Amino acid sequence: MSGTIYDFHLDRTPANYQPLTPLGFLERSARVFPDRVAIVHGVLRRTYGEFYDRARRLASALDKLGIGVGDTVAVMLPNVPAMLEAHYGVPMTGAVLNSLNTRLDAAILAFTIDHGEAKVLITDREFSPVMKAALAMAVRKPIVIDYDDPEFTGAGERIGTMEYEDFLATGDAEFAWKPPADEWDAIALNYTSGTTGDPKGVVYHHRGAHLLAVGNVVTCALGKHPVYLWTLPMFHCNGWCFPWSITLVAGTHVCLRQVRAKAMFDAIADHKVTHMCGAPIVMSTLLNAPEADKRALPGRVEFITAAAPPPEAVLAAMQDAGFNVVHVYGLTEVYGPAVVNDWHTEWDDLPAKERAVKKARQGVRYGALEALDVLDPETMVPVPADGETLGEVMFRGNVVMKGYLKNPSATDKAFEGGWFHSGDLGVKHPDGYIQLKDRSKDIIISGGENISSIEVEDALYKHPAVAAAAVVAKPDEKWGETPVAFVELREGVSATAEELMAHCRQQLASYKCPRLIVFAEIPKTSTGKIQKFRLREMAKEA
Repeated sequence: MSGTIYDFHLDRTPANYQPLTPLGFLERSARVFPDRVAIVHGVLRRTYGEFYDRARRLASALDKLGIGVGDTVAVMLPNVPAMLEAHYGVPMTGAVLNSLNTRLDAAILAFTIDHGEAKVLITDREFSPVMKAALAMAVRKPIVIDYDDPEFTGAGERIGTMEYEDFLATGDAEFAWKPPADEWDAIALNYTSGTTGDPKGVVYHHRGAHLLAVGNVVTCALGKHPVYLWTLPMFHCNGWCFPWSITLVAGTHVCLRQVRAKAMFDAIADHKVTHMCGAPIVMSTLLNAPEADKRALPGRVEFITAAAPPPEAVLAAMQDAGFNVVHVYGLTEVYGPAVVNDWHTEWDDLPAKERAVKKARQGVRYGALEALDVLDPETMVPVPADGETLGEVMFRGNVVMKGYLKNPSATDKAFEGGWFHSGDLGVKHPDGYIQLKDRSKDIIISGGENISSIEVEDALYKHPAVAAAAVVAKPDEKWGETPVAFVELREGVSATAEELMAHCRQQLASYKCPRLIVFAEIPKTSTGKIQKFRLREMAKEA
């Protein structure tokens, strides 16, 4: 007999082992707080009891169509109640939720429908033109359900066989859903941006979704009954798992179709919003709003942001406006954010420049992530914690994706050596906090010296006239590559290339300074990421 005394007659049973899944979060909140408002959308108010009933109706209606374990249900929806219902109703059948990026073009959407093998598509009427074109291009022909949102006042035809509310009416609010047989079963499918080719399908499992959702509760100090404003798209990494996190703590989901300054200020003031997530552009929208659109905040609002660390001036302005900014970092492959710049209160007393240095770091792992490190990708040995030695940021743990759908070679490469390779280059500081320096493909090698495009961009952002900056390599016969900066200026402010060059020379070693500054609109992906591959092409012509 093998094992220890703790293995003998101490087996897993239904009484002491259940698969982890976030689906039970809604059932619990509905049982404990059935009359508490779960969803706000315009004049609509839905309680947790109603939320749970509708999610089960959706599951039942899908089940009657034959949707079950391993099937894909795609949704083309903005941040509306149906999107929240889909995060529960779809996986309650055992199916997998594929939230489509509402900013993509028809060709990419057609690829996604085919690659993910969608059997059902629920689409908002606003997106009927692009979805009609995508469905015409796609080989697969899923059953299409139209969603008519009362808050949408624009045009848009119905392209499906049934409207969403009519579809729900075919379902049973007492549908007896079951947790997954295995917590490793897929719960969601998300596609990467695909800026340099076809996007990759990232598969999430129930276990990871459960753990990251709980991790958000802890890391973002959600507390009990938070009021969360949906400015982060729910199609993006399943809203960083917040559709499950907010429900776990019986919070209120305040839906918002479009991210506009007045709508955000009104929602924050009217509903006493406590938390929100968003890219830096959301901060800019709030800070640069016309005074007529602004309203006094009901209290301190926690603002969780990712992407590049906000400049110190932006952080100060957000603080003055009543927002506390929490900086997180992650990727689609790790369910959204899995790293946080866990702030030490004593750092508040540091001089501004030293505080900015601390703020610029991505930070440390979530409690839900088992390991985070910066390794030499060739030797797989951790780099010294000196804040200088460059390596690749790598993740290991239960909140790392199952893998890439139908792409074993990409999956194997991503998991080489027992770690998930992020493709991000960074350093590790003596206190263990990591800091990104660049994407591996974006590092600039000039005269044998590595130049971090992020470092040069940070220097440019410190100039008061700069609204946006992106730095890429330009081929050079003598140096191999030299840095070129693309800059957008703040409205109503001017600056010359010479002024910005002089500013960079005060911030950086001379070899790191841009050799050329181009004033132009910076191209971005549908999710707001800067398209550096396009900038590299533009740099060749500059």
